[in-house]
Amino acid sequence: KGLKRNGLLQNVGHLLTGYIGSESFLRAVLDVLKTLRSSNNGCRYVCDPVLGDYNVDGEGRFYCPPELAKIYRNEVLPLANVVTPNRFEAEQLTGTTINTLADAKEACKVLHDLGPELVFITSADIDGKNGNLMTILASKRTMSDSAISDEIWRVDSPIIDGAYTGTGDLCAALLLAWTEREPNNLQTAMEKASGTMFSVIKATNDSSGNTVGSRELRLIQSKDFIENPPRMFKAVRVE
Repeated sequence: KGLKRNGLLQNVGHLLTGYIGSESFLRAVLDVLKTLRSSNNGCRYVCDPVLGDYNVDGEGRFYCPPELAKIYRNEVLPLANVVTPNRFEAEQLTGTTINTLADAKEACKVLHDLGPELVFITSADIDGKNGNLMTILASKRTMSDSAISDEIWRVDSPIIDGAYTGTGDLCAALLLAWTEREPNNLQTAMEKASGTMFSVIKATNDSSGNTVGSRELRLIQSKDFIENPPRMFKAVRVE
């Protein structure tokens, strides 16, 4: 309400949401989105549906009330342009168990059917063969009068050991930025986002200690990696 009263919800081009811990907060965000779009139909909504993740033992766990998954599925994703779940979140939103590339593709199709034209599954161990690699899978849906087609890409990058604070937020922000700047080049957007992610995490790992604060991503120190992403890993089209 304060933003609206001060005229700060006008001419906003993008809305990005991450962790939301309650039903009332999530529905308040939807109200903000509707306000943004009432004055600017082009407001692009990138939704990172933070629900939970798998721990190091492979056990899934929620970070928020499990009931939020239903609200995301039924109320939020129909309004989103882009959705960026991790593997656990994609499974909760689609009811699909993701163990193979075919499973991941099916989950992308279900998420497209809910609304978003761009889907990123931001961490997955596809086919159980990645070992120390992390996969980002991206799917772009194009609709014409005669057909619906999905363009699907994947990019793999090495995993850097350790626990870091803010990786999901950074990944979603980078995907927002690069899909906006490269709207017709999903391969380039993925390669730039993954190159920055790896470089920032490596910089954090190289300079970190044993405190919680030392695991915060070195964003300021990594300014050049963000502005000029290194193209370190090649995205490959899989459909």
